[in-house]
Amino acid sequence: MDQVLAIQKVKEKIQKFLSESGSDQSPDVKNFLTEIDDDLQVFLNKGIDFKVVTDSLDDSIFITDKDGVCLYVNPAHHRNTGILPEEVLGRKVSDIVEEGSLFTGGATLEVLKTGKRAFRLSTVNKTNPPRTGYAVGVPIFDKDGSLSQVVVSSRPILSLRLLHEDFEKFLSEVNSVDESRRNVRIQTNTDESCRLIGSSVSMQKLYNTIRMAAPTDATVLITGESGVGKEVVADEIYRMSGRYDKPFIKVNCASIPPTLLESELFGYEKGAFSGANPSGKQGLFELANGGTILLDEIGDMPMDLQVKLLRAIQNREITKVGGTRAIKLDIRFIAATNSDLKAKIAEGTFRQDLYYRLNVIPVNIPPLRERFEDLDDLCRHFVDYYNEKHGRSLVLTDRHLAMIKRYSWPGNIRELENVIEYLVICASSADTGVDELLRGIIDISQSKDLPPGSENLHHSKENYEKALIESVLKESKSLREAGAKLGVNASTISRKIKHYNIDYPKSK
Repeated sequence: MDQVLAIQKVKEKIQKFLSESGSDQSPDVKNFLTEIDDDLQVFLNKGIDFKVVTDSLDDSIFITDKDGVCLYVNPAHHRNTGILPEEVLGRKVSDIVEEGSLFTGGATLEVLKTGKRAFRLSTVNKTNPPRTGYAVGVPIFDKDGSLSQVVVSSRPILSLRLLHEDFEKFLSEVNSVDESRRNVRIQTNTDESCRLIGSSVSMQKLYNTIRMAAPTDATVLITGESGVGKEVVADEIYRMSGRYDKPFIKVNCASIPPTLLESELFGYEKGAFSGANPSGKQGLFELANGGTILLDEIGDMPMDLQVKLLRAIQNREITKVGGTRAIKLDIRFIAATNSDLKAKIAEGTFRQDLYYRLNVIPVNIPPLRERFEDLDDLCRHFVDYYNEKHGRSLVLTDRHLAMIKRYSWPGNIRELENVIEYLVICASSADTGVDELLRGIIDISQSKDLPPGSENLHHSKENYEKALIESVLKESKSLREAGAKLGVNASTISRKIKHYNIDYPKSK
C-alpha cells in the first residue's frame, strides 16, 4: 500500500468518525481531528508520494532501522541484484552478511557503526557469476540527534566501467569548456565591503559617479590604464546595484580566441558547426540574464562581433549561432578597456556606433601617478591585508613612504600591490631590510614621467619576481607547494627557476 492510498484511508476514517460522532464528542476533540484532516489534505495536494519516487529509481534503495533491520527495498534492488524483497525484509543486515548467500560488504554496517556517510563495495552472491557494485550509505537522524534509519543507494560496478569507457569523450568536453571559459568568472555577492581606496579629489569624483550610476541599468564604459583597478570599479557598481543578488559574469574578450568568442557569448544550437556539443550550448549572455555582464578588454573585440554586440545592446535580444529563435535579454552591460577607443575608431578597428552605445556612463580611472595623495591609504590597506594573510607584521615608516612616492608606478595599483606583498613576505624586522628591498625592486631615481615599458621597469619587475620566488621556495617543501602559494602550477615555478638561475636543489 503506497503512502497516498494510506493517507487517503486515514482521512476517510477521520471524516467518518466526525460525521457519526455528532454531539457525543467534545469540541476540542473535533477541532483536533479536523486539524489533522486539514494537514493530511495539504500533503495530498502537494502530490508527492516519496515511495512512488523511490520505486521509480534505477538505483537500488535499501533502508534499515537503527538496529539494522531491513524496512524497505525498491523494485530496482531486485532488478539489479536478483534478491527478492521477502529475502531481506524484516531481517538484520549483519545476519545477511554473515550468512553470505545473498550479499557481502555494503555500506549499512559502516553507517550503523560510525553514524557517518560511507562509500563501500558490495558483492551480490545470488547472481551467477557474483556481481560487484558500489553502495553509498547515508544516516538519518531523529530531532534529538539519535540515529533513526540508514538509507543505502547502490548500482552495479558495470556503470563505473561504462563511465570509464566514455571517459575520454567526457574529459574532452570538460577541457573544451575549460579552454574557452577559463577567462570567464562568475562573481558572488559575498564581499560587502568597498574595495575603492583613496580620498583624493579625483577619487571623490569617481565615487560620486558610481553612486549615481550604480542603481540604474544604464550601460557603463570604464576606461583607464592597465592596473588602475577597472575590475574593482565594476565590482563596486555591481555591489551597489539592484542586481546584486543576480549573476555577475566577467568575460575577458582579449583572452578568448576570436573564433570561439561568438559562440561563448551567444551560445549555439546543436549541430551548429563541426565539433560542437551535440546538445548545443548556453551562451554567457543567457547565463547573465537578469544580472550583469562585464566585457573586459572590449577594445580587442573583432569587428564582425561588434556588430552583433551592438544589436544585442540595442534590441535586448540575441540569437544563438545556428539558431533562429530570438532570446530576450534583461542584462546590465558594463564594458572596460585600457585602449583609446576614439583612436581605434579613427583607425577603423572599432565601431563608432558601438562606442556611443557603450559610453552612456563614462567612468575614467586616473593613473596612480595623478593621485599620489591616495598612496598612503593604499599602502596601509595593502600592508594590513597582506600582514593578516601571511601572518606578518610589516610596518612602513614615513621614510619608506617617501621612497615609494619617488617612483612613478607605471604599473599603477596592481604593481604597488605586488610590491607591498613582496615586502610583507620578504622584509626582515630590521628597518634597513625594507630600504634594501625597496631599492632592489624599484628604481628610486626613476623620473615620475618615465613612460611605461621602459627597460628600468622591465628589470625592476624581473628583480621583484625573482626575489619573491626565492622567498617562497625557502618556505615551501616542494615546487607544487610553492606554486600553490603563488597561484601558478609547479611547471611554471620550474621554468622561472631556470630563467632566473635560482639556486634551488632538485632533491628538495
